Amino acid sequence: MQEFPNQPFKTHGGAPVPHHKNTWQAETKVMPPPQRVVLPMQQHIGAPCSPTVKKGDHVYVGQVVGDSGGYVSAPVHASVSGTVAEVAKVMLTGDSPVEAVVIDSDGLMEPHPDIAPPPEIKDKKALANAARAAGLVGLGGAGFPAHVKLNVPEGKNIDTLLINVAECEPYVTSDHREALENGRNVLDGIYKVKEILDVHRVIIAVEDNKPDVIAKLKEIADNPQMDPKDEVRVLALKSRYPQGAEKVLVQACTGRMVPAGGLPADVGCLVMNIASVSFLASYMRTGMPLTQKRVTIDGSAVKNPQNVIVPIGTPIKDVIDFCGGYRAEPKKLLMGGPMMGIAITSDLLPILKQNNAILAFDQQEAEMYATTACIRCGRCVAACPMNLMPTKLEKAAEKKDVEALKDLDVMTCMECGCCAFSCPAGRRLVQSIRLGKLYVRKAGKN
Repeated sequence: MQEFPNQPFKTHGGAPVPHHKNTWQAETKVMPPPQRVVLPMQQHIGAPCSPTVKKGDHVYVGQVVGDSGGYVSAPVHASVSGTVAEVAKVMLTGDSPVEAVVIDSDGLMEPHPDIAPPPEIKDKKALANAARAAGLVGLGGAGFPAHVKLNVPEGKNIDTLLINVAECEPYVTSDHREALENGRNVLDGIYKVKEILDVHRVIIAVEDNKPDVIAKLKEIADNPQMDPKDEVRVLALKSRYPQGAEKVLVQACTGRMVPAGGLPADVGCLVMNIASVSFLASYMRTGMPLTQKRVTIDGSAVKNPQNVIVPIGTPIKDVIDFCGGYRAEPKKLLMGGPMMGIAITSDLLPILKQNNAILAFDQQEAEMYATTACIRCGRCVAACPMNLMPTKLEKAAEKKDVEALKDLDVMTCMECGCCAFSCPAGRRLVQSIRLGKLYVRKAGKN
């Protein structure tokens, strides 16, 4: 059996970002069903789904409304009962429109009559199939289909399961509330995955600025009746962004380094977000697929910041209204946290499976500093968790020098934003690196 670390291993870089965890003590509220939901067919990394319903169809909660034959994909389920108003194109945060199923709610929230707990899951294949049937994707923000991750490739030996509760982004507290409100469910999911994957070391990783979460999960994990062999333990990580990034988490918990272009499975690890493993436990008990999401609603422009459980596909404006509306005109809206979140142009966009927060900032907080010339201080290099050279990547991107971008390992960048946060000149380093990645991808297609 693998030994458990007494303290986290040292990792490179990172940034001491302010946490602003304004909603960590606020009990989660459940939002009533909206009048309409919009369910995009692309709420995951991989192949988009195709609608399986048409205008005028009556649908139930949990009914499949979109699916794909692609392996890296995940079905989409109705989050309300009602009538399909239309199948339309919607523009999300990408550069192209995607199909979406629009449902007018009847307010009844009737579950699909075929909803039932899945047959007892006893092996890895059944677990992966269950995750796919449930439409589960990474709920920490990445949106990677869970069944792909759980279907461990042949020749890969997983000896450590890591449960990600780091939640190092400022403002976001949805995982914090999941741990406090559904701790037992979280551990049920952990023990089930552990048993099926035959893993004998489970590390629940929590930043040390969350003592209530650490105490709650330790209370359950240290119960000898649930874990007689003491194979599930909580590890307090240093509070430093980006501890929750998958590769950083693996190194902090095990001392192992995921190779460039590799996956945690390459070093014997499987990483799951706390909300994902908790949902799996619920699905195995009820059979209800992924139809709702807990999201943190916060920011200086929000009247009553709080965590809210909402049907997937609910327009952001409806969720903001549930939180009392805006206290000031929002000048910047973000899906996710301020470090890795994506700026959006409208609050009419829907809540997606992988959304863990919606942040709205007023004029003062949304204002960006003017950039000045790079002073070659090296702070961006010191902050980069991936040991990259952001300033050189920026220059290569400006020149559209694809070969230089490749030599500098631009695709290894996880866009955590530590470089830009640490830059005294306010350089837009992450945006430059994203452009650099785009140039490399386009060159690969030619």
